[in-house]
Amino acid sequence: MILGIHPYILTDGDGREAVEFYQEAIDAQVMQIQTFGDMPANSDFPIPDEMKQRIINAHLKVGDTDLMISDTFTGQTLPIGDQVTISLATNDIDKTREVFTKLQEEGQVLMALEETFWSPLYGQVKDKFGVTWQITTVIDPS
Repeated sequence: MILGIHPYILTDGDGREAVEFYQEAIDAQVMQIQTFGDMPANSDFPIPDEMKQRIINAHLKVGDTDLMISDTFTGQTLPIGDQVTISLATNDIDKTREVFTKLQEEGQVLMALEETFWSPLYGQVKDKFGVTWQITTVIDPS
């Protein structure tokens, strides 16, 4: 089942400033901030020191709406037009695969579906209209 979709703002290293800006400008409540340095260590992909303070995910609440913010990885370009993506959450791995497969038709896979430390299945795809989607599975631990 699809749980919902959220706007996802991408920044080039100034994610923390963006969080503070939206907190002040639109009364956003900061629910959580995770940095790349908070990620579990992986000897195959060590996080460079200059990345550790960048935001991998910030979750803000604006009224009843979730707003997400993330920094790009050092050296990764952020083309104009890609600053806002759409995050779609499901609670079922099969539904995640189904949605991802449909969105990739005539589009481009940016990150293949894979397990991450925050989700059993996550991926990024740019659809045929140029819209970037982040598809994630959320499993309730209870």
